Amino acid sequence: MRKNILVIGGTRYFGKLLVQRLLNAGHQVTIATRGITADPFGARISRIRVDRRNEHAMRAAFAHLSGTDGYDIVYDQMCYSPLDAAIAVKVFAGKVKRYIVASTIDVYRDLLGRQDAPFAEDDINMLAQPIDTRYPWHDPKLATQSYVTGKLQAEAYLYRDGSLPLVTVRIGHVLAGAEDFTGRLAHYVDLVRQHAPLRYANAAAASSFMSAQGTSNFLLWAGAQDFLGPVNAACDGGLSAFDLYQRIGMLLDVPVRALPAKPPVAAGELSPFDYPAPYMMDTARAAQLGYRFGHSDDWLDHLILQHDLAFV
Repeated sequence: MRKNILVIGGTRYFGKLLVQRLLNAGHQVTIATRGITADPFGARISRIRVDRRNEHAMRAAFAHLSGTDGYDIVYDQMCYSPLDAAIAVKVFAGKVKRYIVASTIDVYRDLLGRQDAPFAEDDINMLAQPIDTRYPWHDPKLATQSYVTGKLQAEAYLYRDGSLPLVTVRIGHVLAGAEDFTGRLAHYVDLVRQHAPLRYANAAAASSFMSAQGTSNFLLWAGAQDFLGPVNAACDGGLSAFDLYQRIGMLLDVPVRALPAKPPVAAGELSPFDYPAPYMMDTARAAQLGYRFGHSDDWLDHLILQHDLAFV
């Protein structure tokens, strides 16, 4: 069945892949962006130029919507704070059939080291989370340091409000090739190519990962379902920073040297995916809903080799 779908974002990384998959599935797609980053979709999509973080602009851009002619699905790739969540509620409540937010494994950050089992969706009581709408969430100077708390509070706001038919997809760390603007996988490839040692907190502290392709595939599938609420999305085959570094060394046939660091070490202090304790997600809910994730072995080496070519 052809659906009318809005993607907030959708011009880079897995958002762009999602738009491509939606088009291939025959859906009518509109993207809402600031218009800064070009997209490759030409006349196949509609475009709304708007600042996602400006409430007045968002209200004006979507003032034409009503409960009868709203979107079947909104994919919100740009909900980073409770302020963004509040705008979503004010603009789209009562006007969409499903609202799917790209969330993150990092909403579980406060649970790191508190339990041995992988994190399940109901390990967080979103209704009990504090929400601070006075914090300067939209200050670009604070974007990195406020990311984790912002994503957590965005979910908390949306669930506490309850007026959107909400799905929050908690995505494992997303890896991709040359289009990966985060530089996280490239960091480890560069370490190996430069014969630099890796300092690590815990060799056994694996975390959950997804490829950009796998992420867009899951989001497409989720849009075709009717479930609501949070759902974890991650491939089998978790890796620690130590594991990833060693794997790159073996794949590129380069000797590597890893050095354990003395505790305490904060999450991400030594390298992007370094944690002092296991940081895995439980994907049983997705499995119960009928989805089967692949294994990181299916795609990781290919991405590593892409970054190695970029290094050359």
